[in-house]
Amino acid sequence: MASADLRKELDCSICLNIYTDPVTLRCGHNFCRVCIDRVLDTQEGSGVYTCPECRAECQERPVLIGNITLCNIVGSFLSTQPDNEETGIFCTYCVDSPVPAAKSCLMCEASLCDKHLRVHSKSAEHVLYDPTTSLGNRKCSVHKKILEYYCTEDAACICVSCSLAGEHRGHQVDMLDVASEKKKEKLRNVLQKLTTKRADTEIRVQSLQERRREEQEKAAGVKERVTALFRDIRRQLKDLEKRVLSEISRQVECASLPVSDLIQQLEIKKEELSRKMRHIEELCNKSDPLTVLQEADTGDLCDTEDRERHDDQVHGVGDLDVGLISETLHTLYDITTDIKKGIYMQESTDISLGVSTAGNTESDVITGITRGNYVPEPADKVLDVNTSGNTESDIITGKIIGLYVHNSTDILMDVNTAGTHIYLDRNISVSWSDNNQNRPETPERFQHYNQVLSIRIFSSGRHYCHVNLNYSKWWSVGMCYPSIDRRGGQSYIGYNNKSWALCQGLYNKYSLIHDSKEIRLPDNIPCNAVGIYLDYEAGQLSFYAVHQAHTHHGTQTNFYRHLHTFTATFTEPLHAALCAGKECSKIFGNVRSWEK
Repeated sequence: MASADLRKELDCSICLNIYTDPVTLRCGHNFCRVCIDRVLDTQEGSGVYTCPECRAECQERPVLIGNITLCNIVGSFLSTQPDNEETGIFCTYCVDSPVPAAKSCLMCEASLCDKHLRVHSKSAEHVLYDPTTSLGNRKCSVHKKILEYYCTEDAACICVSCSLAGEHRGHQVDMLDVASEKKKEKLRNVLQKLTTKRADTEIRVQSLQERRREEQEKAAGVKERVTALFRDIRRQLKDLEKRVLSEISRQVECASLPVSDLIQQLEIKKEELSRKMRHIEELCNKSDPLTVLQEADTGDLCDTEDRERHDDQVHGVGDLDVGLISETLHTLYDITTDIKKGIYMQESTDISLGVSTAGNTESDVITGITRGNYVPEPADKVLDVNTSGNTESDIITGKIIGLYVHNSTDILMDVNTAGTHIYLDRNISVSWSDNNQNRPETPERFQHYNQVLSIRIFSSGRHYCHVNLNYSKWWSVGMCYPSIDRRGGQSYIGYNNKSWALCQGLYNKYSLIHDSKEIRLPDNIPCNAVGIYLDYEAGQLSFYAVHQAHTHHGTQTNFYRHLHTFTATFTEPLHAALCAGKECSKIFGNVRSWEK
């Protein structure tokens, strides 16, 4: 009886079975975790949760706390009970209280506890089995006899009468135990295959999980690099913004200084004019004609020359201010365009352009070329000297020794490649034109930038091109392959792998550019002309800054400075290429070539 009472206390009030993973609510009642979760799920939309036992309400879903003590009690109780109690089969003859059954009799179709089993019939007809509620399933539905055989042909359990005289007469039959063992053997084989497949599946799952983890780690790394990249871009843009705004402020300040001075002068002038006007008004109000006539002549009170000089000053200041603002806006436009094209780059630190002459050989100085420094031409004029005794190493190192002869030819520019705002003077000098030249759009013409190529190509040998700049701004000069694109952002000389260029922008800033990689040069390099030395077979393209100045003897002398030498394996002939920037007048003079 005590066992039966304890059994009732361990029943869940929801499922009416022994607790499974018991949990406790705040009110103290216990339930199976699965049962109470199901009940709370049904109460989800009502806005209030209630205990199934006492109806205690809670606004929020209760936190389920596992009842460890009750869980231990359930475990201890089940361990002391026979295994058949778990099936819920009790003795048929114990009517006062449920007692777990020990066996079931097929003949009697009843379950018996240990007490009633001792007085049960021991005859062979009374076959005992483990406790079961489906006793009728163990008898033949036709002959009402115990199922003892298994028909292998019909896959059915039969009695002895079915085998001898029934519909299974003459069929191959086995005892139930034998047939069961055979089926168990087949099931074991199937189980083995399923176990192998499950193991393979687990391996695949682990492999996929590992791959997913690796992909997530890679994605995290990429996200980190992208975040760092954009953080760096934002920092660079912020620095660029500060520099540009600072430059604008500087330009405005520079433009404001003469304006402020002029305003101060005009204020003084205005006071002087006011004084003269008051004096004249006083004279006009006098009634004595002698006093008026004896006053000094007032004809020079309004100085015409001074007014004209004042007008010139005002006009000059206005032009300066507009020019500065225009140049600043143009710089901002070009920087924005370069950033959109992805070609705006930081200053290169891969090249050092020193001004020291250390390391220059005597022959370097004689020829007027030094590495990173200017020297004057010798008295016998470098460009007019033909020294045929140069070694190959002299040419490879970029020295322009013995390359020049007296006869030189103009390089004519090809109008069929000129952009719509390029103006060609006798196909020799190039300049920007505000007026559209209305040239027909052809495949060989540059459509996006105002550039032009030379008619002549350089496919072998060594050449030197000399470009006069006439103190111009916003220009690019270089060489390119004929296959360079003629439209789009990639058609700008220097910003592709088919061209090399020296560019000069606002505030005399110079850059050497190839394949969109920029080498910044020192600011304010004295440069009246550009020299380009090409050694096609050696794969060398050198750029020189040429500065024309007068010596103390009164003669004009060219000073040369080696800027940089590009090395490449040229795969196509080369054209000379020129680009004229907007708002610049006649940016190029004659382009001439000297050949050996």
